[in-house]
Amino acid sequence: MIEYPSLDKPTSGSIRFNTDSSKLEIYNGEAWWEIDSTSSEEQTGGTRGIWFGGEGPSSPAPRNTIQFVNVDSTGNAVDFGDMSQVRTELSAAASRVRAFAIGGFLGSQPTNYSNALDMVTIASTGNATDFADVTQRGQQTSCASATRALTAGGVYAGVTNNVIDFFTMSSQANGVDFGDISHTSRAMAGCSSPTRGIFFLGDNNGSTIVNTIEYVTISTTGNTANFGDSTVVARYSGACSNAIRGITAGGNTGSVINTIDFITISTLGDAKDFGDLIQVTSGAHGGAASPTRGVFAGGYSPSKTDVISYVQIMTTGNAIDFGNLVEANQYCHGVSNGHGGLAG
Repeated sequence: MIEYPSLDKPTSGSIRFNTDSSKLEIYNGEAWWEIDSTSSEEQTGGTRGIWFGGEGPSSPAPRNTIQFVNVDSTGNAVDFGDMSQVRTELSAAASRVRAFAIGGFLGSQPTNYSNALDMVTIASTGNATDFADVTQRGQQTSCASATRALTAGGVYAGVTNNVIDFFTMSSQANGVDFGDISHTSRAMAGCSSPTRGIFFLGDNNGSTIVNTIEYVTISTTGNTANFGDSTVVARYSGACSNAIRGITAGGNTGSVINTIDFITISTLGDAKDFGDLIQVTSGAHGGAASPTRGVFAGGYSPSKTDVISYVQIMTTGNAIDFGNLVEANQYCHGVSNGHGGLAG
């Protein structure tokens, strides 16, 4: 092994060249993780966070905008392009190369639903293109590996469901059935490692909010299994992850909160307290991440906000100011190319 810098005991962010696999690896505080790949689907020019759609401050509120930041810097978001439709309360997923806007509501009121699956190339800018179709729904969540994206839960025609669909991000084909979460749920959050998808369940058709965490193995198909519980019973939280940890932030327990939780994705168990957001925030504020940093943007606090904040994923502590979105926005959803599969 060749390590940069050469360290007897690596620290988070240390990089080495694995001479056995001929891959670059980064240390995330707990394990070495491959960051270099010969696959063209896993090559980019850096870590970008991208946010799709949502609701802006002016009427009509729903947006078709796409905006982005460089996750490992700080500063304000920049315009990327537009989606094919005006959508809010959608979900999103990404590979190392492509980012996808998935379903959602076509207006502020959940009466018109989109089955659109839009795609952008993360390292470029420009308008999204039509990729395929997915199940019509809004208020769902998504997660992804480097090659496969999953979407779970949500509501259609006023009815909350427990369905999980998946699609292959390199193949232009419609979503197909994966399995089910344990019960109907909407206003959820999702994140992933390269192999495991995590769902933080929200509420059951607006009646009962839960703190249940469930998981699946992304490369297979089947129903979810229990992972543990969040520290708070909330819906409309945001989530992001690196290959080791999943982070949830904010949400609504009946009141808007600023709580940040974390889990170790490979280890079943309850979430632990991480710290606090800059401000109380709900409204599914989208999350994006690099191997070392998690970023949360927008939401409701107690009005629509443009605040972007970040945490160092492998530590604990309160969020730090990052910058601002192009405009105040709630229900936007964020992803990044940080570890070959993320969702917010």
